[in-house]
Amino acid sequence: MNQQLQTMINNMPDKTGKSLADWQKLLVQSGLEKHGEIMKLLKGEHGVSHGFANTISILFREQQAGGPPAEDDLVAAQYAKKAHFFPIYKDLIGRIEQLGPDVTVAPKKTYVSLVRGKQFAIIKPSTMKRMDIGINLKGEAATVRLENDTVFSGMCSHRVQVTDADDVDDELMAWIKHAYEKA
Repeated sequence: MNQQLQTMINNMPDKTGKSLADWQKLLVQSGLEKHGEIMKLLKGEHGVSHGFANTISILFREQQAGGPPAEDDLVAAQYAKKAHFFPIYKDLIGRIEQLGPDVTVAPKKTYVSLVRGKQFAIIKPSTMKRMDIGINLKGEAATVRLENDTVFSGMCSHRVQVTDADDVDDELMAWIKHAYEKA
């Protein structure tokens, strides 16, 4: 388990009034299974913040399914047919982790979420020819390169297309750093 997630679990009783085990017992009793239903219950009826509700729901659903897939397996699956993008991914992760010790790299099924308190960026190998870097820079004006997001369904405000290693430049890293600082 990554350090950020463990810290969140450790802080859960103080921030939400219950431990993860207590929330999981409550969810078992509720009979709810879908992420949206669980989020509605936690946020609406129990006043849990979005970040904690999301974490509780994800961990509960993973537990019910027999446990989470290994993070390395999720990343490997994303790049199995797009291996030419894997070195770019590794370079990006290396640079982003240097932003600070509080960066959490959280692989999902089709993308990797980058979190510092809240999600500040996403890396996704979208097609055979393009990776999309989602960046949370609400209020920042779009440019030719820093486009308004149309890929991440509201999870990010902007996106930058990456087609080769040269696209991972100082400009992209400055946008990511700015989003990290705002997170």
